[in-house]
Amino acid sequence: MKFVVVVALTALLGYAAPLYFTWWSFAVTSFVIALLIHQKALAAFLATFLGLFLLWAVMALIIDGANDHLLSQKIATLLPLGGSSFLLIFVTAFTGGLVSGFAGLTGSFVRRPAD
Repeated sequence: MKFVVVVALTALLGYAAPLYFTWWSFAVTSFVIALLIHQKALAAFLATFLGLFLLWAVMALIIDGANDHLLSQKIATLLPLGGSSFLLIFVTAFTGGLVSGFAGLTGSFVRRPAD
């Protein structure tokens, strides 16, 4: 149950925080969530990764669909992605998920008592 709560909180705060702070503030929220809701390191990484991965994938799909995939196809042509807008969205979501996952992992490690 904690896993689902962390995924939902990560997505919710990952959406809300950049509205008021800088774009990378989602990493701080992922750190704080993992710090406050204790999980093992792997579970904290996966939950925060998944929360932000899903958020950024959905947001990128919505934005990309609004302009008929024009910009993403041009960017995917510049990058070695073969012009695939969906592969560009995956890379974008994966990058955000990694940042969030490592922030959550750090929060999990900070909470762990010293041995």
